[in-house]
Amino acid sequence: MRRGGMALWPHHEVGENDGLMNGSASADGEAAKWWESRKNVDIKCLSKAGGEEHREAEQTALEVDPGPETRSLRNKLNHWRNDPSLFLRTLQQSYVNLRIAIMVALGAGALLLTAFTYFAATTAVPLAAPVAQAGSPQAAASSYWVATIERNGVPPFGGNPDYRIFRNVKDFGAKGDGVSDDTDAINNAVLEGQRCGEGCDSSTTTPAIVYFPPGTYVVSKPIIQYYYSQFVGDIFDLPILKASASFVGMAVVDADPYIPGGNGANWYTNQNNFYRQIRNFVIDVTAVPEGTATAGIHWQVAQATSLQNLRFEMTKGGANNQQQGIFMDNGSGGFMTDLIFNGGKFGAFLGSQQFTTRNMTFNDCQTAIFMNWNWLWNLKSISINNCQLGLDMANAPQNQTVGSVVLMDSKFVNTPIGVNSSFSENSIPHTGGTLILDNVDFTGSQIAVQHFDGQQVLQGGKVVAAWAQGNAVASTGTGASQSRVQGDISGAPQKPASLLGDNGFFERSKPQYESVPVASFVSLKKAGAKGDGKTDDTKAIQDAINNLSDGQILYADHGAYLVTQTITIPAEKNVKITGEIWPMFMATGEFFSNQDDPKPAFKVGAQTGDKGSFEMSDVIITTKGPAPGGILMEWNIAADQPGAAGLWDVHFRIGGFAGTELQSDTCAKNPGTPHDADPKCIGSFMQLHVTKSSNGYFENVWLWTADHELDLSDHNQIDIYNGRGMLVESQGPVWLWGTASEHSQLCQYQFQGAKDIFYGAVQTETPYYQPNPTASVPFKVNSKYFDPDFSNTENASAWAIRIIDSESIWSYGSGTYSFFRDYDQTCVPGQNCQKDIIELENSSNINLFALSTKASENMVTSGGVGLALDSDNRSNFCATLAIFAHA
Repeated sequence: MRRGGMALWPHHEVGENDGLMNGSASADGEAAKWWESRKNVDIKCLSKAGGEEHREAEQTALEVDPGPETRSLRNKLNHWRNDPSLFLRTLQQSYVNLRIAIMVALGAGALLLTAFTYFAATTAVPLAAPVAQAGSPQAAASSYWVATIERNGVPPFGGNPDYRIFRNVKDFGAKGDGVSDDTDAINNAVLEGQRCGEGCDSSTTTPAIVYFPPGTYVVSKPIIQYYYSQFVGDIFDLPILKASASFVGMAVVDADPYIPGGNGANWYTNQNNFYRQIRNFVIDVTAVPEGTATAGIHWQVAQATSLQNLRFEMTKGGANNQQQGIFMDNGSGGFMTDLIFNGGKFGAFLGSQQFTTRNMTFNDCQTAIFMNWNWLWNLKSISINNCQLGLDMANAPQNQTVGSVVLMDSKFVNTPIGVNSSFSENSIPHTGGTLILDNVDFTGSQIAVQHFDGQQVLQGGKVVAAWAQGNAVASTGTGASQSRVQGDISGAPQKPASLLGDNGFFERSKPQYESVPVASFVSLKKAGAKGDGKTDDTKAIQDAINNLSDGQILYADHGAYLVTQTITIPAEKNVKITGEIWPMFMATGEFFSNQDDPKPAFKVGAQTGDKGSFEMSDVIITTKGPAPGGILMEWNIAADQPGAAGLWDVHFRIGGFAGTELQSDTCAKNPGTPHDADPKCIGSFMQLHVTKSSNGYFENVWLWTADHELDLSDHNQIDIYNGRGMLVESQGPVWLWGTASEHSQLCQYQFQGAKDIFYGAVQTETPYYQPNPTASVPFKVNSKYFDPDFSNTENASAWAIRIIDSESIWSYGSGTYSFFRDYDQTCVPGQNCQKDIIELENSSNINLFALSTKASENMVTSGGVGLALDSDNRSNFCATLAIFAHA
């Protein structure tokens, strides 16, 4: 749906990003009036009963006059909805006209942190350009196990035993010969089986892996990725998806199509567009004529999504080049890594709420990254080569649409302008355009950062160890001091060596096991588990793990595996588990029923500190029925090598989907009338516990206590109760890349007595029903798990992040959101849905960059006192700090 007249925000759907009330700068300013004119609407998912409330909320539009330039753009966008390519042509015509600005330069290097000087980066050395996997054949295509593994997976709750999860596009008639038009064959492979397409919104019961053998697949219109799909190409000889010269459509692959004539409506609610992957492809749009707007992927998605190992081929140069690799115009959170962009007008055109992106290389693009809008975005290990402009995050200073960007461990080569920004002393909103540069090599740029009018803000030709623009708070034991900054950061604690890798902070991509022969994969169903959602599979799972030999990988065929006792994964066995499109392990039964004696469903390592390695990917861990004493995973393992123990695309999901018995027909929301928690809807005690002597790497991991129904037709909001999200006691190292934790009753992330922790970017949401009931029920305070006590506090809503008795915590991007009070949103424009949201107590060396909160009066609280206030730090939607530093 459109965002009215917002400059360069052409059709951003309402939802979590509504009620965008901005109190920055002057209350009488035009931007403030614009934001205040917005009406409150749905955040994650409104009730669709009757359909009208939901539709009207999503389509709430701007009523005030947006001004001639923006109004002209908006009028053109109305036509674009019926001709998507018009938007990309229109955007560039309008963009320059919108850049009418005030320029009040801040002195470079004027970092006014009065409490203490802060942050010294590690020794600055030129970075080697990151190398993605794409395009490096290693072996014969037939050796890739994904193509040939025996398929035993069945959707356990779909009701169709003949449903095909795995589809090879050549079985549907695709030729891959570089000549034939394979569009219809590929789309037929995607949609077979009454899957969740237009009008469905969401479903977990029809998953599909769509596999592409090597070849060149010519398409003349978009390949539509239905809900709950993974597109996987051969990893040794990447299949090419090639747009024909006559291609018509928004993108070669479209993850959320616009409905023709739908006034901006999509197939899916973009903030709820979960569970998608695309990996191992070349996407080529070079045959599309110059001047025709075309993208490789239209990626309008939310959590539990990923792009990996892709190469985008676009035309290089050209005065009328309109090609893009990724076009992302909307969505919630997600993750992508190991991408190469060659050529194009924009390598990646990005707009979403919060996102984490790693290891992306841009070659010969006109603009490598156009950041259209966000609340926060983490860019790590970005290599930009031979581009005209690296990162463009500039919008008109009176209406900045970018909340914050973190750019870290990155390198610019032969790119004259590194970053284009419109941040200034008087730009609106006050903290919009926040930027963190951390270990960025600008030796290949003449200008590192420029104001959009061409004035240099930061000179290039050097490695920038640490630099920031935005608001900064320095906190000590005696108080806090806030300043507005634009310049170098100096004099700070050194990053711990345990968290660093070859290129700044350590990173490791999800293993795809391409070198492992298919014979080394052990089917969990062949090993005796049923996965039917009815049979107790505990013993079969434990036996399968215990019987693995060196070099074998446990393959969890798609299904629902009931777990009624703790399953222990011995650290010393070096176990690897990967799933067939997110099979579900479901804790259930009496063993998990007592919150006074909680038990883990999985123990990774028998005791905290057990030495070994462990890898798990593409799996969901959940519960069936109420499990108030269930801890989904206890993480005890301590790996000797960085990243040798980790989770990738593993998601913890409580309630709201078929088979859980925690759905809208049992756990419907009940606002307006005071009530306690329904015992039938207490889903679990805790989702993930990282114990004191363990360490671990967690990438694209979503801990979700469901706020709405995914499968039943009403898709209504629901009240599900999980006590705690993630508790981290580890002494490090722990890396959290692109993780989220939402709707737990007490706290989403707690770092308790922890040390040497990295997280970026993280996202949280407070339960929508709170304070009805309050955070003090239904879970008793359990001192063993360091629970907060809400019984005698004004704050009746959950904490997003607690940092207690901890040290050396490094955060590069966080979005902590509070959207409701008892499902009512009148608190959103007042920015007071809760009083406190992040707690800091008895901790030291706490380094929080690009910190964003929503509708909490205090951004950070210590000892009951707000150290940073929402009202002092208004951004486009959130309140944002470039730096929060606590000595």
